[in-house]
Amino acid sequence: MKLYYREFGEESHYPVVILHGLFGMSDNWVSIGKDIADASFRVFIPDQRNHGRSGHSDIHNYPAMVDDLLEFLDARELETVHLIGHSMGGKTAMQFAFDYPERINKLVVADISPSASRHGDGHSKLIDALLKLDLSKYESRNGVGDAMGNILSNQRLQQFLQKNVYWKDRASLGWRMNLVAVRDNLDNIFSPVESASPFKKPSLFIRGGLSDYIPDEQIPVIEKLFPAYKLKTIDGASHWLHAEEPSQFVKEVLYYLSE
Repeated sequence: MKLYYREFGEESHYPVVILHGLFGMSDNWVSIGKDIADASFRVFIPDQRNHGRSGHSDIHNYPAMVDDLLEFLDARELETVHLIGHSMGGKTAMQFAFDYPERINKLVVADISPSASRHGDGHSKLIDALLKLDLSKYESRNGVGDAMGNILSNQRLQQFLQKNVYWKDRASLGWRMNLVAVRDNLDNIFSPVESASPFKKPSLFIRGGLSDYIPDEQIPVIEKLFPAYKLKTIDGASHWLHAEEPSQFVKEVLYYLSE
């Protein structure tokens, strides 16, 4: 699938690819992408399938997203890259590392482990609630955001999801994300990523100190599958660590990539 993307930095610089998470898009990573590009990297931020401005499909699983990424790299003749992924994007990045280790120099996984996640039920209920919103009733994106405030207690998540609302034409609003396809594939999204052979190249896992997406009991799984891993914790940050502590996140990433 052809993916929409944003690009920052000089063509001669070493490429870095950033993969957003569930409900996200390249827009969410622009400031971080620019900061990394300013450190002499060429940064690509694609929208994954069923998200942002990329194509929609009933198929949404890690093998498909790995194929999308491979096609993306090949189309731009990017033989090796540093690969960064958050949440769902982190699992895509890990599966890509297992399948095509020769295409990755360094791997960065933000607040997700290779294990199965227990967060799927909550996301299913959230998507069902969003699908019940009749966007034809609202005259602005802020109006939809206010309506989401009646569903969500987390204002940061409300603002994050509001970015998925856009004007399809002058008279009607729509969702950029394919909510139905994502809901129907949540079991795939929250499934584990596995490999018979570990990824032996350098890997950095960054977790939020307030997040439960990489609990201590899952660290042995990371050690087994990514024996050259490092683990960093950003204190005071939740699962959305890159949005809550962007400076610290960029600092950890750039230090690791420049080692």
